[in-house]
This record gives sequence, C-alpha cells and structure tokens, in this order.
Amino acid sequence: MSVQEQEPSDEETQVVEFRLGEDVCAIDIEQVDSIVEVKKVTRIPRTPNSIEGVMDLRGETTAIIDPKEFLSVETGERGDDVLVLDRPDDKQKIGIRVDEVLDVTTHAPERIDANDELENLDTRGIRDQISRGIIKKPNGDDDDALDLVIWVDVDKMINSLN
Repeated sequence: MSVQEQEPSDEETQVVEFRLGEDVCAIDIEQVDSIVEVKKVTRIPRTPNSIEGVMDLRGETTAIIDPKEFLSVETGERGDDVLVLDRPDDKQKIGIRVDEVLDVTTHAPERIDANDELENLDTRGIRDQISRGIIKKPNGDDDDALDLVIWVDVDKMINSLN
C-alpha cells in the first residue's frame, strides 16, 4: 500500500501515526515510501537489538528496525506493519516495524511542542533527542481533551545506529 498525501499548508505538518505498545507515535509523511506487512525477518548476528534483521521486499533487501528500543517502549507482541522509509541517501531500504498504523494526520504549528520545551518528560526518546517533539492532538469534540503523540525523528534514530 502506498501512502497518499493530502496537501497541507506551508506551516502545517503532515505525519503518519502509528502505535508502539501503549504509545502513539508519528513520523513525517515525506519520509514514508510505503506501508507493508512484515514477512519473514532474518536476524543478523552481532547487530544491536534495535536492528531486528532483514527481509526481502519486492526483491530488495530491507533492514527492519525496532523503534521500541529507542523509545523505551515495553516490548510485547510485535505488530505486522512496516513503514518503509524513503531516504535517498540510504544504501539499502530501511523499514520500521510498528504495532499498528493508525492514520495520516495534519497538525498546525501551535499543536506541536519542540524538544526544548519537553525537558521534564522522562522518556529515553526525548532525553536522547530521538523525538522531534510532542504533537497535541485534539481528542473528540472537546478542544481541551488532548492525546499526546510522540513525533519521532527518523534521521536521528537511524544515525544513532552507527
């Protein structure tokens, strides 16, 4: 399945939301090439726990990353969805395994808190600056009820593997 975009205004941020354990996270839609169901993943010896292994995706070897390791999310059952990234500088395709892809959403700048405003939140992803910030998403009809979505910085997460 390919990700289809709606055109946000210049100031809005469009993301793909997904679930990791009890947490809802998001990445920029521009970084997602497609969403696929995970097939057989082959573990590679002597790699960090954050690299689950590789799988064959349409004849191309794709590295599968487990973002739960970066965000200190309790591992439990693993989901079957993989967000295949679109990063032109990568030597091979990279996919992020998530528990469930939820939605594509668009958010205005006033709904996003950047990292410098999040020092009091005690999550490893924010402390290690793997998160770009928190998206405050309205929950239902009440504007005061908000869901917090962790906005993941994919580039920093992948660069930390090196």
